[in-house]
Formats: sequence, structure tokens, C-alpha cells
Amino acid sequence: MQPLSSITAPPKNNDQPQQQVTSPCVDKDPRLQPLLQQGRIWQAGDHQQHSASSAETLSSGYPLLDQQLIGDGWQTGNLVELLYDRNGSGELRLLLPTLAKLSQQPRWILWVNPPHIPYAPALQAAGVDTSKILMVHSQSHQDQLWTLEQALKSGGCSAVLGWLGEVQDKSIRRLQVAASDSGALGFVFRPQQYRQNSSSAPYRICLHPTNKGVDITLIKRKNGWAMPTLQLALGEDQLLHRQPKTDSQFQASNLAKPQQPDSQSPHLRLVR
Repeated sequence: MQPLSSITAPPKNNDQPQQQVTSPCVDKDPRLQPLLQQGRIWQAGDHQQHSASSAETLSSGYPLLDQQLIGDGWQTGNLVELLYDRNGSGELRLLLPTLAKLSQQPRWILWVNPPHIPYAPALQAAGVDTSKILMVHSQSHQDQLWTLEQALKSGGCSAVLGWLGEVQDKSIRRLQVAASDSGALGFVFRPQQYRQNSSSAPYRICLHPTNKGVDITLIKRKNGWAMPTLQLALGEDQLLHRQPKTDSQFQASNLAKPQQPDSQSPHLRLVR
């Protein structure tokens, strides 16, 4: 077991909240130069060039999705909210290429209150270094939010994944600020019913599984407009149970713990 304090790192200086500025004279004001360099101001007239140069961009692993993201990928230091009707809608498969890349960094990938125990062999088969994964099971909603915020701002995590239900937007805003401070990527999983709720997450994605993959709708993206639905083939057959998949029923992902785990299989670390 490993204490949560072990993932922490020296905190970085706090930045000011992001502002939207559209004045053509913004780049001429020397007082705004630090904010421009930190990526804290969005210049609507030049948002694509600004986004590409102000933050590290990480490819999603899916070219069609990258084309809809300013800078051709996820901008680190941001929160991504994934909304879907039920578990196994492709939400984890969508993130596997990103998690595989992040697991090559000397930082942790923290999972907070996943609905199922992740299946380590399936993660490894997707290229994820499971030795970098930590899991936390909090006892209350408040503890869960606290854990997510502390992990995001610690500097010790490259990514933090959290499964949330109903939550106030001010809590989402705190998570976004924490991610921005450390440069981590945060992924929040929520039911589709919260799609109409306001959210401070710079990225919001709705997922609908289909027979050919997953329909993805970017209802919100950083420094850009919402985008129409696109269909991605996520290669999910590699992660499904052996039962055949039918038109009317989608089987659970093998990312969940199998009924009879192999004693030789790699294990994930649980933080208490």
C-alpha cells in the first residue's frame, strides 16, 4: 500500500484564472504578456496559433478526433469531461492511446473510484505501463473531490481519472484550476443526463456506442466551437469478453476485472 502523500510534488506558482479577451490590442499591452505566454488569454482572432504554442499538446491517438481538437490533440493542463449512458460505451478505449503515452512519463496515472477494477493485462496489451497506475477508493463524495483536486495539483500525476455523478460546477472549476496549475490532464466520467448542466471543463464529449464503434460529439472544446458527431472505430473488440456482441446488447469491456483472475497477471496498486 502506498500513502496518497507519496504522489505529491513541490507545488507550482498559482496562475490567474483563464480570461477571454478579444481586443485586437491585447498583444500590445505589456501587462498582459505573462498571461499570453502562460496560455491564460484566448485571442479569438488567432486562437489556433496561440493554442499550439502556449501548451503541450498530446495526440488522442485517433486522427479524426485530433482534427477536431485545436492543436491536433488534448492540451495538457485541462479537464476532459466524458458523458455516456452506461459503462462500457467506449469511454476507456477512447483514452487508451493517451494513457499509454502518459504512462511513459515518470509520473503517476491515478484512478479515483472506478466502477470496476481495471484489468491490468488488457491495459498492458494497449501499451499502458501498469506500474504507473494507482487506484483510490474514497469513502464519500467529498473525499472523492478532495482526492481528485489534490492529485491534479500535486505535480506527481500526468493524468487523473475520476468517476462522478451529480456535482456542482464550482467543484468542476476547482478541478480545472488544479489541472491548469500542474499541467496534468484530468478525465471526468459522468452520466449523459448531466449533458445540459453547465461545466467549466474545457472539453466535453458525449459518447454513444454503435455496431461500428462509437459516435462522439464534442459539445465543448477548448478555444473552439462545438463540433458535429463523428464515428470512431476504437478497436474495442480487442477488449471485450469472449461472449459475442449482438445488435441489442454490448458486452462489458475486459478492462473490468475477469471473474477468475490469473495469479500470474500484473496487478494494480491500491492507495489507502
